[in-house]
Amino acid sequence: MDPPAAKRSRGSLAGPEERDSRTGAARGRGRPEALLDLSAKRVAESWAFEQVEERFSRVPEPVQKRIVFWSFPRSEREICMYSSLGYQPLEGEHDARVPFTRGLHLLQSGAVDRVLQVGFHLSGNVREPGGPGEPERLYHISISFDRCKITSVSCGCDNRDLFYCSHVVALSLYRIRHARQVELRLPISETLSQMNRDQLQKFVQYLISAHHTEVLPTAQRLADEILLLGSEINLVHGAPDPTAGAGIEDANCWHLDEEQIQEQVREMLRMRDSNGARMLILMTEQFLQDPHLALWRQQGAGMTDKCRQLWDELGALWVCVVLSPHCKPEERAGWLQLLCKWDKLEVCPLEEGNYAFDSPSLQPTVAPSSGPEVAAAGSRHTVFSRALQAGELHWNDAHLQRILASDSYSPSLKSNVGCDNLTFDPQGHPLWLGEPFPTACARVDTLRAHGYPRQALRLAGAIVNTLRLQRRHQLESYKQQKKELLQKGSTCITNTEGWVGHPLDPIGCLCRALLEACRLEEETLSLYPDEGPEKRKVAYQHVPVPGSPGESYFALALEVALLGLGQQRALPEGLYAQDKVVRNEEQLLALLEQVELDERLVQVLRKQAGLLLEGGPFSGFGEVLFRESVPMHTCARYLFTALLPHDPDLAYRLALRAMRLPVLESAFPAGEPHPNPLESIMSNRFPRWFILGHLETRQCELASAMLMAAKGDPKWLHTVLGSVQQNIHSPALLFKLAQDACKTAAPASAPPDTTLLGIALELGLQVMRMTLNTMTWRRREMVRWLVTCATEIGPQALMNIMQNWYSLFTPVEAATIVAVTGTAHATLLRLQLDGPRREELWACARTLALQCAMKDPQNCALPALTLCEKNHAAFEAAYQIVLDAAAGGLGHAHLFTLARYMEHRGLPLRAYKLATLALAQLSIAFNQDSHPAVNDVLWACSLSHSLGRHELSAIVPLIIRSVHCAPMLSDILRRWTLSAPGLGPLGARRSSKPLGADRAPLCQLLEAAVAAYITTSHSRLTHISPRHYGDFIEFLGKARETFLLAPDGHLQFSQFLENIKQTYKGKKKLMLLVRERFG
Repeated sequence: MDPPAAKRSRGSLAGPEERDSRTGAARGRGRPEALLDLSAKRVAESWAFEQVEERFSRVPEPVQKRIVFWSFPRSEREICMYSSLGYQPLEGEHDARVPFTRGLHLLQSGAVDRVLQVGFHLSGNVREPGGPGEPERLYHISISFDRCKITSVSCGCDNRDLFYCSHVVALSLYRIRHARQVELRLPISETLSQMNRDQLQKFVQYLISAHHTEVLPTAQRLADEILLLGSEINLVHGAPDPTAGAGIEDANCWHLDEEQIQEQVREMLRMRDSNGARMLILMTEQFLQDPHLALWRQQGAGMTDKCRQLWDELGALWVCVVLSPHCKPEERAGWLQLLCKWDKLEVCPLEEGNYAFDSPSLQPTVAPSSGPEVAAAGSRHTVFSRALQAGELHWNDAHLQRILASDSYSPSLKSNVGCDNLTFDPQGHPLWLGEPFPTACARVDTLRAHGYPRQALRLAGAIVNTLRLQRRHQLESYKQQKKELLQKGSTCITNTEGWVGHPLDPIGCLCRALLEACRLEEETLSLYPDEGPEKRKVAYQHVPVPGSPGESYFALALEVALLGLGQQRALPEGLYAQDKVVRNEEQLLALLEQVELDERLVQVLRKQAGLLLEGGPFSGFGEVLFRESVPMHTCARYLFTALLPHDPDLAYRLALRAMRLPVLESAFPAGEPHPNPLESIMSNRFPRWFILGHLETRQCELASAMLMAAKGDPKWLHTVLGSVQQNIHSPALLFKLAQDACKTAAPASAPPDTTLLGIALELGLQVMRMTLNTMTWRRREMVRWLVTCATEIGPQALMNIMQNWYSLFTPVEAATIVAVTGTAHATLLRLQLDGPRREELWACARTLALQCAMKDPQNCALPALTLCEKNHAAFEAAYQIVLDAAAGGLGHAHLFTLARYMEHRGLPLRAYKLATLALAQLSIAFNQDSHPAVNDVLWACSLSHSLGRHELSAIVPLIIRSVHCAPMLSDILRRWTLSAPGLGPLGARRSSKPLGADRAPLCQLLEAAVAAYITTSHSRLTHISPRHYGDFIEFLGKARETFLLAPDGHLQFSQFLENIKQTYKGKKKLMLLVRERFG
């Protein structure tokens, strides 16, 4: 029963049953819903649309539309819950502050318009009245939904609250209450599939034209990727469609902004609001009830990246809560009790990455480590294990209290500085020792999170002092062992765990604390800003460090970031952990790229770069590396770009040192390809290195940056080339590098850089050598590009690759691409050669072609003949190669092709010679009347007939020996009897009369044809079935025509028929047909 209209207009909430009954009533009172709608409802609630498409090969458009229609949420109560914390005022009461109430008022005031549903995507505009003297505001809203749940929302009001804004509410309620007034379209991919090529191009161009300022960079990037063969986008079938609904594996849950939830919790902690911990408890318990956790565990599958990131953040938030410096002991005990309970649950997610839980504490001196330490085998560490570990920490250490209390804390004046050597550095700055570096940084993050920014800054300074002292001792330790390590050429990793990608994000914590004090803007600093098309520089200022003249927190932040990024560390276990290392590194570098480098920061950069180069086994840029240490390519590219304007020599030294990829260097010597050259090394060879392809790409990008920067500097160009040849093992990436170098070296509007062009050519030659024995579809593209690059350099480079083709190309590539392209008209115009030089190039190409023909006559003989047409001696040599190859087993198909070429060139006698050689190798059986060589044989017969009686007489024995197919012999015989043979070898006149079939040389062919018909007839009759009787009678009719060409043909055919009747008299029906037709 419908609720009263007046009650509904005041904002009562409609549940799904009420909404469904309302839409049913709109079609007519008392009419039942159509079966299509009933079915579509159930499917829309339970099935992802991808599952529907996979289950049924074709879904009719009306069915698709009904499923899409019913996939939007149908309950206003759910909209209320996710917009207003489930707040429902009493009957007749209103709270204008609640988003649901405000959204309802906007709907009722007619503020919603231009509502469009495309597939599983709803969009519309909401006009909100302005305040007194303010203009009306227009907001554009987008909502994605799946299986009756809103999965994502976007609103132009940029709402930063946890829940849906009033504009999202207004649009959602419009769709629920006025569903049949909303224009409904199928997913956009369905519409695009109906367009032809011209329509698609027009669509894309109009779309770009309408939004060129927003989408043009993205459109160009996508176009470049699509046009690049082998790019990642071309390896994926199809393309994403944001309007096509969720996939089968996608999570199906109501949209909630996890980042805003996490930020809200941190803000509550900062305000010292106890509700922060309460909200975190509710969130954790809710997430632990997610059915996907049990399903993933049961299937042994990994979580989605989004879920994994969420659990990581939950674990970090619990560390902040448990480490709270002002919580009561009973509160902490309660939290730890909950964490212990959650930690023991089977579905509780585990921490990935084999990071140590008992790693060494920060110490002023460092003893060399024997190797990477990992957590004990069989130990189980969940995402809450670090929070439980943090429960054992406290804040009542006297030295820690003094660090937090004052900026001027220093050694006691009464005591000797040497007595405080474990708490202060030689300069008298406080140190913080005794616990692992990530744990110490977690204290800094906790202090910031709980509203103690000054104390966090002081502790961060003490940790930086400790890192500096530790680094000094590391360098001293390395100097004592340097000779031994360099002789050994490798090292065991000395850092027990990496700091970049660590679950506690220690480097990020320190950077946040240090930069927060320096930022000029008032809003809270985001360490990892959203990456957008327009990256703006963030304004910071140098804030002095108390007690350290010349130091600033800004410079310390840069130093800490470089120290963490440059740390030599082993790659962690697991795909997600490795991906997190890459993501964390890129986030830190994105932060650094936003910093405007002034003179003080450049000095810090130069000093840290020098320390990284001298850091030995403690630095990823050191002279010796652990085999499975994380490469430094991405960090080095930033340092190279930043240092290049100020210290080019240091920039190149650092980048060249970072080009190493130790895990590949130990497997493949320099310059050798890996097993599948055009791909990265497969994971079955290096099962732990899931991100190896990404790392190799970053290595290539670093090399490209150096090559582009070194343009015009031959010294650095050749140095970089040597490093590239030694360290890059992927031919696909080397080829891309060569292409980029060639493009940079030869711009359209400037003279080319010959040195860089030579580098590009050398890289291309290396790719050719590496892939010579592993043919792939990209080789043709590579070969063509190499010829083009050599042409840009000059004729000598082109002739050099022709002369050394055997080490670079296959004979087919050399003959059909290199020689042909190198002598093409466009190439000759580009080279602008005089007569002698042009002839020299042609001679080189002809020599190459002849060599290829000798090595692979089957595939290269014809290209060689074609290329040598204009030079008599070369052409004769190529022809002789063909004759020699024919004696050596060159196939009849190739010989016929070459024979036809000779005829086309006006050399009929040579064509005849090759045709006879081909016939000598051919054998056509009695039942092969559709043999692929039939047309070639008929052409050879026609050629011999046109040459004269002598050639025809010579080919008849070959025809009889090679062809046993009766209809084919009969056809040849008739063709030869239609007209007189042509000129003979001595130029005799054409015979006036056609040849007779009963006279030489055709009588032999006639006998062979008759014999073939007799043999074939007996063969067919042996296994003939009644359904083939008619075909056999037709066959006998053709046989009779051939028999009658002989003088006694009628008698022979009669005898042949009698023989058949006697031999096969058991086939009465067939014999009856024979008598009816032939008597």
